[in-house]
Amino acid sequence: MTTPNTPSGPFSDEPAPTESGQTAAGQPSVATRPADDEGARLGRASSFSLDVERRSIGDGLRGYVNKVRSGDPGALPSVLGLLVLGVIFSQVSDRFLSKGNIGALPGQGGYIALIALGLVFVLLLGEIDLSAGTTGGICAAFAAQGVVSGGLRGGVPGSTLLFGMLLGLMIVALLLGVWLKAWAGCGMIVLGLIIVLSGLDEHIIFALLFAISLGSAVGMLVGFLVAKVGIPSFIVTLALFLAWQGVVLFALNGNPIGTNNYAFWYGLTHNNMSITWSWVFSIVVAGGYLLYTLFRSWRAQQRGLAADTYGLVVLRGGIILVVALVITYFANQNRNPNPNFKIQGIPWAASIPIALMIVCTIALTKTTWGRHLFATGGNAEAARRAGIDVVHIRVSAFVVSSSFAAAGGVFLASYQGSVSLDLGAGNILLFSVAAAVIGGTSLFGGRGKARDAIIGALVIVIIPNGILLRPSLPAQYQNVITGVVLLVAAAVDALSRRRSRRG
Repeated sequence: MTTPNTPSGPFSDEPAPTESGQTAAGQPSVATRPADDEGARLGRASSFSLDVERRSIGDGLRGYVNKVRSGDPGALPSVLGLLVLGVIFSQVSDRFLSKGNIGALPGQGGYIALIALGLVFVLLLGEIDLSAGTTGGICAAFAAQGVVSGGLRGGVPGSTLLFGMLLGLMIVALLLGVWLKAWAGCGMIVLGLIIVLSGLDEHIIFALLFAISLGSAVGMLVGFLVAKVGIPSFIVTLALFLAWQGVVLFALNGNPIGTNNYAFWYGLTHNNMSITWSWVFSIVVAGGYLLYTLFRSWRAQQRGLAADTYGLVVLRGGIILVVALVITYFANQNRNPNPNFKIQGIPWAASIPIALMIVCTIALTKTTWGRHLFATGGNAEAARRAGIDVVHIRVSAFVVSSSFAAAGGVFLASYQGSVSLDLGAGNILLFSVAAAVIGGTSLFGGRGKARDAIIGALVIVIIPNGILLRPSLPAQYQNVITGVVLLVAAAVDALSRRRSRRG
């Protein structure tokens, strides 16, 4: 007989023993084999060694080329698009590459980057959020009204029931979040309720925090209708896209509210970091990435696992660090032709989206929730059978999307100088979706990164910026070029996905 822990028969590498203790080949069975054969058997087991490959610089380059050829171009098309547009518009106007114009780009596109960051989470699931733009509009509108009115708890001017309906929405969203165990969203909603009920929303910073918490409540409602009720996200968000445009008018009582008088709100898209803090920001972000990747490579090598060589890590991180330092150097130069007033430093409209992009990247790549999000977007049924709470993942993705939409609405109001009656409507959503897709996020779900939103937003904002520098070019060129760029990005996405399936 064999021992209980020794496999035999068709699932074993050993021939099945006979009753006499001999195998069919006439060799001793495992149970009767001499003890010195144990070392040989362990030696064969040790042949299944760990993968200790060390990727060199050449291996990294070949791996990237193979990745692109297999149908995953990543951000390569958008980066190439940036270069092409830069060359074209530099020929259209010599002012395009000026320090003043380049320094103005983050303020012009910061809100697109933030809304697109949130949309990446929804697009990874193969869903869509058509209400992201107008969600940002209502959140910014209620925040502005709270500041102007001395707090919303006294009621919204012109509508006695609106404040009650607002509280009802947030409470219902909170209860849904508790039921669905979306604890992060619940925390944001509770924070918003505390702010509005205590009257803290009369202060600008608390009002903006309330705007983001209101976005979380909207996302919770949308996620419930999509993930639990089963209404397609296209229908739910299209309905809210229309409804929120009316709510903005109620929240503002038919009158736009200026934001230029509030230094903090105005400064989000118009002010810059100091020269010292600009250097600190770049060194911490780029240098931190280099140190982290070096530590990760060292730890993997110490454990005998596959890892990039130090040369590859230093090359990759060093390029990022050098680029960051060069950009910071030019950003710290005076961009104002008026010598009496200097404009220097990295714009807050660039540093805030970049910092949030890093947070989103960590959430997507270093947490269980992020891995579950990718798994759900790749194959929701397979994810469900693997034990992933698909409903929770979908709800939380919409919460994140609407929260970033609220932040985008705040930035848009800062850039425009007011919370207008049509804030978030028009092409805002289309540009934000285009930014995510152009950056490399797949419309079919399962593929995308947070950086896609930043790169795509830069592509989107460069187009109107370059066109407006040449007065002889009609403004309608902006829509035509943006549409063509989006169509090309969608075609690249579809073709690369088809190629990856064939591979």
